[in-house]
Amino acid sequence: MRPEPGQVLHFSEDPTITRFVPHVAATAQQTEAYVWAVDHDRAPDYWFPRQCPRALAWVRPGVTTDEDRERIIGPGCGERVHVIEYAWWEAMSITRLYAYRLPADTFRPIGEPESHAHVATEPVEPLGPPEPVGDLIACHAAAGIQLRLLDNLWPFWDRVITSTVAFSGIRLRNAAPRPPV
Repeated sequence: MRPEPGQVLHFSEDPTITRFVPHVAATAQQTEAYVWAVDHDRAPDYWFPRQCPRALAWVRPGVTTDEDRERIIGPGCGERVHVIEYAWWEAMSITRLYAYRLPADTFRPIGEPESHAHVATEPVEPLGPPEPVGDLIACHAAAGIQLRLLDNLWPFWDRVITSTVAFSGIRLRNAAPRPPV
């Protein structure tokens, strides 16, 4: 599930939204109210149950070393890996997720040094009814994104953030506690 040209997407487990109104998310680092959406490249970051903690890593052309690619992504495993904990597997299997197509010209990129999302400061109406995303695991497979299961995200995350791969951690506060050292 990816946006078409001129669109961005908002993913939700709620199929009844008719208008998106800017708000300040409880976990936001920004104080301004936004409507949040993602573009083609970041859409896979949201092929998960909303509260599912996930560590995402992908190759940065010209930056990621061969050693980090093999160590983090894995030999022969493509360009990208998404990691969740076993405790979230059932939710990945049964969650019904919907994609709302929104007009891209209403949004601007946000994030430094690279944009990780798009935001609007005015209410936005979807371009049509929400579309079921379908099987979240199948979405990963169809996109060639490795989906890895671990008991605990933290050891993987600690390696990722000190490597040369690009990364994103979403809902990490919901991950299992760090294992004892």
